[in-house]
Amino acid sequence: MAGHSKWANTRHRKAAQDAKRGKIFTKIIRELVTAAKLGGGDPDANPRLRAAVDKALANNMTRDTLNRAIARGVGGDDDANMETIIYEGYGPGGTAIMIECLSDNRNRTVAEVRHAFSKCGGNLGTDGSVAYLFSKKGVISFEKGDEDTIMEAALEAGAEDVVTYDDGAIDVYTAWEEMGKVRDALEAAGLKADSAEVSMIPSTKADMDAETAPKLLRLIDMLEDCDDVQEVYHNGEISDEVAATLE
Repeated sequence: MAGHSKWANTRHRKAAQDAKRGKIFTKIIRELVTAAKLGGGDPDANPRLRAAVDKALANNMTRDTLNRAIARGVGGDDDANMETIIYEGYGPGGTAIMIECLSDNRNRTVAEVRHAFSKCGGNLGTDGSVAYLFSKKGVISFEKGDEDTIMEAALEAGAEDVVTYDDGAIDVYTAWEEMGKVRDALEAAGLKADSAEVSMIPSTKADMDAETAPKLLRLIDMLEDCDDVQEVYHNGEISDEVAATLE
């Protein structure tokens, strides 16, 4: 399969993301604690924890910090009493947006999410309004690589699909629970991925133009600035040409 690479859609936001690293660490620790509380402290037996561990390591979190967070969850730390809440809505240009939160106060969280939508020309929707457009998957990404080699190893390890983009980037899609196993198999074959994450993959895309793209990015930034928001997923597609105007 071929298509437009997601790398073009994230490249120009890297500096802003790097500036948020402290907040990102706090959110990852919260997810580690919650995942360990709900499913146990063994990443091999707890897919949610394995995904959180992979994300922590990808963001250069130390093993010591990571292990302390897991221990807190297994020990019943108060942070582990938070609940996962999913909000859905529509952003600029008709984009479908899903927001994954961890919160101990639903009223506070929904107020912050609703405020971000209202400031950026979007609308918070009802449960199910856009969820049907997304599927939860594991995504193992290579910026460059040999398509045949990666495809053979990935499919043999149980991957569901392998997508090659116009710029040479490759995404391996898995059932989200199987992402760690497939990634381990790829590494055993000498294929080290640039990133691996559990994500909500949209079935359709909404093309962003020079007017709607910056509005969408502003909304995403505002949502990610909310302490209770863990992840923001959307189906907005920003072309290389539009992305170049944002840099």
